[in-house]
Amino acid sequence: MDLEISPSLTIPAPELSWRFSRSSGPGGQHVNTTDSRAELTWNIADSAALTDEQRQLLLKRLGRKLVGGNITVSASEERSQLRNREIAAAKLAGLIRAGLVPESIRRASKPTRGSARRHRVAKELRSATKQQRRRPAPE
Repeated sequence: MDLEISPSLTIPAPELSWRFSRSSGPGGQHVNTTDSRAELTWNIADSAALTDEQRQLLLKRLGRKLVGGNITVSASEERSQLRNREIAAAKLAGLIRAGLVPESIRRASKPTRGSARRHRVAKELRSATKQQRRRPAPE
């Protein structure tokens, strides 16, 4: 099953690697026999689905979450392996989507007249407080 990230980006199923293991948590005796925890791995560095710009952006932004160019997400919230597969795929898609969003450029702005006035008043109050703490001048 291919993983659709956006209308313009779909990760083909052969690039995705699944692993299943026993999940902790509720489930009774059934939990000891079922591999319901799903782990999804995708190699960003070797993916043919990405452009070079997208690859560089993802490698830069997700760098701390990568191990050898691979990003891995796991899901063990549900008892069902199928549901955990869906959750893991959604987590991976969300991470990739967030990594590909362009950063907004911060534009410096001038403080408003009101904020400058409040800042000045606060400084005057602080100054007055500190002046009250001084020793009285000897007479």
